[in-house]
Amino acid sequence: MSVAPVESIPTLSSDLFYDIFRRLDGATLASAACTCATLCSISKEESLWENVCSSMWPSTNREDVKSLISSIGGFRKFYADCFPIVVNKEVVEYQPNNYHEYPENWTEAEYYGDMNESENICPSDFVSIIDIRFKGKPVCSKVLWGIPNANSYDGWFYNCPFRIDFLTYADRDDNNDGCVYLSVSDGLPRVTSMERERKDGKLWRELCEGLQLSWIIVNKKMKQAANLASWSPLGGQRHWPTDRDFVIRFGSVLPAKDILPCQVVECILIMKFRVVHTEEEGVETTLKLTELSMQLEDMEGAHVNGRNSLHILKDALSSRRSKNYGEVLESCHMYSKVQNELKEEKMRNESRLDRLCILSGIAAFMTFWYCVL
Repeated sequence: MSVAPVESIPTLSSDLFYDIFRRLDGATLASAACTCATLCSISKEESLWENVCSSMWPSTNREDVKSLISSIGGFRKFYADCFPIVVNKEVVEYQPNNYHEYPENWTEAEYYGDMNESENICPSDFVSIIDIRFKGKPVCSKVLWGIPNANSYDGWFYNCPFRIDFLTYADRDDNNDGCVYLSVSDGLPRVTSMERERKDGKLWRELCEGLQLSWIIVNKKMKQAANLASWSPLGGQRHWPTDRDFVIRFGSVLPAKDILPCQVVECILIMKFRVVHTEEEGVETTLKLTELSMQLEDMEGAHVNGRNSLHILKDALSSRRSKNYGEVLESCHMYSKVQNELKEEKMRNESRLDRLCILSGIAAFMTFWYCVL
């Protein structure tokens, strides 16, 4: 077979390049755009990036989500904002007395977020675009417009711990058809009994290695978006609270400068699965998603209230991102290290205070009897 020589790229049909480009993933398409002006021009086609986004995040196939993405700058910008993961390396090394409950230049109202500028940020400005994959296959996609139950009671959301639930109470009902399940057909290993699983942990390993989570937050007013999930799990806990429950944790470290004294918070995404069937019950191994939620915690492990959380989410959309998953892990490990050092220091201080109280009580007791005698 003879191959005709090509003198230059412009001599080839742009339709040919378009047909090739629509088969590429986002990273390869972006790399191809850097080669020459011709390929760069072709790679700017919105339909190419729409195809990339729909294959990576199936939830973007919805017409209402397509309209949202178009309104905030298009699919090309959406991919550039959401493919890298939010990473924060500004976690300050722990120093004793570095974190105070009430800094001298902070009032109580400022600490708890009772600031007038919060009125400019509304829960309805945010949209959550959530996609779950297992071993590369889409399992579930969902879009939450606004923050559920944020406007139920006057002032309730702003002063109570912030939380976004992926599932409604109806979704948690065993008889509800909208429940999310994983089975052997999805790639789960067969579990003959939970006693066997406790010994070898095969199901647990498959979950941790196969699950991927994308939780994209979009601010319609600011026209910005960011992925707050770590794609792969950061940790988890087997058999909690029963031997049939698995808890898997995703998340990221977000900046909270000028919002909270600790300057950084942890975005915690909790995913819980329950084993509803094993092979010994005559049905193939099946897991059910019982919880997927987002919460924000400060350095001391306290839940951040709704008012401050809106500010933190707003700032996170313009924070630094990275395509290197190792940087995300490093950031999370640094945060955990500083948090553990802070907890240990608090425990030491409480232990010193307890000893001081005991010694003071003994001294007072001896002084009393000395005076009596």
